[in-house]
Amino acid sequence: MRKISINMLSKADSVKGQGVGSAYLEQVKLVTEGASDIFDIRINDWRDADIIHHHTVDPVNYLRMKTNRGINVSYVHFLPETLDGSINLPKPAFEVFKKYVVDFYKSADYLVVVNPIFISALEAHGIKRESVKYIPNYVSKEEFNKKTEKEVNILREELNIEPSDFVVIGVGQVQTRKGVLDFVDVASKMPDVTFLWCGGFSFGAITDGYKELKKIFDNPPKNVRFLGIIPREKMNDMYNIADVLFMPSYNELFPMSILEASNVEIPILLRDLDLYKDILFDNYLIGDNNDDFIAKLKSLKKDKKVYDKYFLKSRNISIFYSKENVLKIWRDFYTEIYKNKKVNHLVFLNKSHSSLKKIIDGDKTMIVRGGSTNKNVFSKVKAGDNLYFIEKGTAGYIEYKAVVKEVTTTEKLDEEAALNLILDKQNELLLTASQIKKWATTSYLTFISFDRVENKEPFKIEECSYVTIDDWISINRKLDLK
Repeated sequence: MRKISINMLSKADSVKGQGVGSAYLEQVKLVTEGASDIFDIRINDWRDADIIHHHTVDPVNYLRMKTNRGINVSYVHFLPETLDGSINLPKPAFEVFKKYVVDFYKSADYLVVVNPIFISALEAHGIKRESVKYIPNYVSKEEFNKKTEKEVNILREELNIEPSDFVVIGVGQVQTRKGVLDFVDVASKMPDVTFLWCGGFSFGAITDGYKELKKIFDNPPKNVRFLGIIPREKMNDMYNIADVLFMPSYNELFPMSILEASNVEIPILLRDLDLYKDILFDNYLIGDNNDDFIAKLKSLKKDKKVYDKYFLKSRNISIFYSKENVLKIWRDFYTEIYKNKKVNHLVFLNKSHSSLKKIIDGDKTMIVRGGSTNKNVFSKVKAGDNLYFIEKGTAGYIEYKAVVKEVTTTEKLDEEAALNLILDKQNELLLTASQIKKWATTSYLTFISFDRVENKEPFKIEECSYVTIDDWISINRKLDLK
């Protein structure tokens, strides 16, 4: 079976310290290592592919989406309404950007969300529910795992933290919506606890609340340390140093930090947001305000039974979002959308061979094509695709269509093997002597059988006026074939 080519388009890892980049790296690694038997994974490749997965909403990706021939998949890492509290732009520019994001999502064939709660929100923007797929994030246990007590004490010593100190960690960009101000306020009322924040200003001065946050970042309370952007390969150490992950965010999708911390098996304290309920169930502590957060942290610090309870619940999260489960979802998703994609093909026939007449009469039910390599446009044809027949030298009008029933592509053939194969299928091919001679000297052959031809109201393909006429053209998905 020919591998399905998937082109991963992203610039997420070019901006350090953001969860979108972590999610991108983990997803690409997961399918590359776990599904190389059926997928040909490419990264920011200029060539077309069967599936183009847009991990970020860059304008370049938007243009690619409008022009490529493959199936467009877009990750939904945020919604327009979740941008509030993340970046600070002039209101007119912000509104334009929000509209651009919605149009980007609408232009994709399929959307992938990491939290099912956002499916209804996308519907409200005019996107069909059936085009949205929920696939959770995943974090490798090879990169994020629990270290030994001895290893943890060495890591703590490097940061001048005592083995007996109770450490609370927050992770993410320093933004208003991340609840950084609440994190610091809680810390200021718990001076006997060490608070660490891993993350910085990934988007600089356009970060929402930048001036106020920068003052606190530069001059935090004595028990608070802003460590800045930590390289991803060092984040496992940070979680191991901590006793609790505390994320007071006001808006999220599915923070990678939660999965990372669950692999390290430390309790997780989050704000009471609906979006967590369907993905984390009851495996975390909930706070509604800063007093709640303080009370929950104190109970974890003082009561070993409470701590052990949520230590085990954190482990439950890690087990639920296993590599095997998430990988299977991705394999099934990519395979299904590829099989369901009906590609339109223009098939040019030589009038002198009377091929179109034979097809119309129902005598010819198979076409043969081929080339010197096994990688060509014909080898990508699959069952369910549409064939539109047109005779060379005509004005570009099409009135006959058929649906591909079966496709068989050969291994490399010598002339004798090619000839024997063609003659064996001659009852369906109905080739002339000159056609037999032509295809018998071709190294790789593709045999395409189709159902009885359908007569359509004639329509003209304007694209024919500027493309180089060949025997076969796979048509851009945006072209309207009636």
